[in-house]
Amino acid sequence: MNCPSDWPEPIVRVQDLSESGQPTIPDRYVKPPLERPRPVTNSDLLGDVNIPLIDLGGMFGDDEDAKRSIIKQVCAACRDWGFFQVVNHGVRPQLMDRAREVWRQFFHLPMEMKQVYANSPKTYEGYGSRLGVQKGAILDWNDYYFLHYLPARLKDHAKWPAMPESLREVIEDYSAELVKLGGGLMKILSMNLGLGEEYLQNAFGGENIGACLRVNFYPKCPQPDLALGLSSHSDPGGMTLLLADDHVTAGLQVLKNNAWINVKPAPHAFIVNIGDQIQVLSNAVYRSVEHRVMVNSEGERLSLAFFYNPKSDLLIQPAKELVTAERPALYPPMTFDQYRLFIRTRGPQGKSQVDSLRPATSSCESS
Repeated sequence: MNCPSDWPEPIVRVQDLSESGQPTIPDRYVKPPLERPRPVTNSDLLGDVNIPLIDLGGMFGDDEDAKRSIIKQVCAACRDWGFFQVVNHGVRPQLMDRAREVWRQFFHLPMEMKQVYANSPKTYEGYGSRLGVQKGAILDWNDYYFLHYLPARLKDHAKWPAMPESLREVIEDYSAELVKLGGGLMKILSMNLGLGEEYLQNAFGGENIGACLRVNFYPKCPQPDLALGLSSHSDPGGMTLLLADDHVTAGLQVLKNNAWINVKPAPHAFIVNIGDQIQVLSNAVYRSVEHRVMVNSEGERLSLAFFYNPKSDLLIQPAKELVTAERPALYPPMTFDQYRLFIRTRGPQGKSQVDSLRPATSSCESS
């Protein structure tokens, strides 16, 4: 099965819809009643429930007790939530701010300048406005830009926006720092599984990993109670490092115990979540978790999702050290290329993709 080379219907830019001033949204963005969000309130954002916040600063020092404490915190977060935030992670705050700003400038360029980079479902690389190629699908209220950073053979600066002028340089620097952070977190995840600290990294291809960036732009929505910025899904790749917007009300929600929890981003933090490939490698000790994004009528939002993925043609399967008679392998071997074709064909669909790989006799653990 191959991805089609074009979209099944004409592409409409959500930003154009938002800026048209129409008081209602087109039917194709109206979610079914059971999928519609509950608006975020101030009491939600001020509540005590949030994903774990972990200070990584101790990992860069000589205090072994501090390192052990951090490793335990990450382990608990991966097992209990599948999501956590990290601060003092080694990426310069100024670089994080600049990365957000250059992309905000891009999305506010004239449409004809952005249209030069219009994408197709073949690779998704470039300027897009939908995920999945099912004709007649209910769409999400967002535009985005997707680009490759690794492997080097896929990185093509000509496919990155030329404006604003500093964008390519900023994103090069930003992506290099995120690869370092991702590699450090992979060691912690591997050790917490009782494997060698390089096990997960080697399973991903060592230095020959995949890494890509999707910049999500959520324009103002006149009917935010009917739409979603991004439908419920788990991330198909290895690990995601998300830089959230610091300008407007939070929009990310994580499913925990069958309830949607509003994530409250900390200043200059990265929101980290486990992807389906690490769930497979860990034989579901670590679990990817459903999450979604809400929109609002008061302001636009922008976020940068950096995906730290396995080399696309390597077979990914449960680590043999984590397979026992009592807990057999829950997933068959599959390359990331094969797996992500599900996503590119169907679009966001909860956890149905990874769950569909499990034997019929095995029930999925609750998120």
